[in-house]
Amino acid sequence: MNKIDVNGRTAVVTGGAQGIGLAVVQRLLEGGARVSIWDRDGDMARDTAATLGGGVDVQVVDQTDPAALEQAVRATEAALAPIDILVANAGIAGPNALVVDYDIDAWKHVMDVNLNGVFYACRAVLPGMIARNYGRVVNTASIAGKEGNPNASAYSASKAGVIALTKSLGKETAQYDISVNCVTPAAARTRIFDQLSQSHIDYMLSKIPRGRFLEVDEAAAMIAWLASEDNSFTTGGVFDLSGGRATY
Repeated sequence: MNKIDVNGRTAVVTGGAQGIGLAVVQRLLEGGARVSIWDRDGDMARDTAATLGGGVDVQVVDQTDPAALEQAVRATEAALAPIDILVANAGIAGPNALVVDYDIDAWKHVMDVNLNGVFYACRAVLPGMIARNYGRVVNTASIAGKEGNPNASAYSASKAGVIALTKSLGKETAQYDISVNCVTPAAARTRIFDQLSQSHIDYMLSKIPRGRFLEVDEAAAMIAWLASEDNSFTTGGVFDLSGGRATY
């Protein structure tokens, strides 16, 4: 495994208690970063931090609450140092249903977590990065945001929004030493599968030319590089993690 140099940097990983987020936390720690896990499941986040050997900050925060995210910035910076890296990874799948049958409240909830939550997190963290003229932001979108999965319209639309948000932010901050990019993973076998029907899981696997699901460490490798100082030119980019599924 290559070591990504993020030595001395302070990173925030939302949804960092499990899955891709946890793999990113581990990779950043190995590269020398200080890391704060932002997660709404406080018990899981604290247990995760304990298994990592201590020294990992934990902020229990619901990313649908803008004020809570702003407070998390202040708490993280008091505990560690000013935030250099944001990996906005937390998200939910939502139910599987046809558009005509999709529950409106469920639609709003998926949008609030997956799209508004990323917007709120970026909005809270970016002012400090702009003031210090340094920052790396990596948002977790999805191949579904490019292609649109059937029976997953809310998830697909929310992730398409994350892609567009990333492109807008990349242009807005291009005059600074700030890079804002996103990744578009195919499905990885994480706890998000618990929210999906088996037929939908089978559909996703059938679309991946590599014939397997993404490994969380594979996602972490790309995200860690995008969060490093080496990524000094690319911004507003969309990086494929779909195992050959993506057509653009």
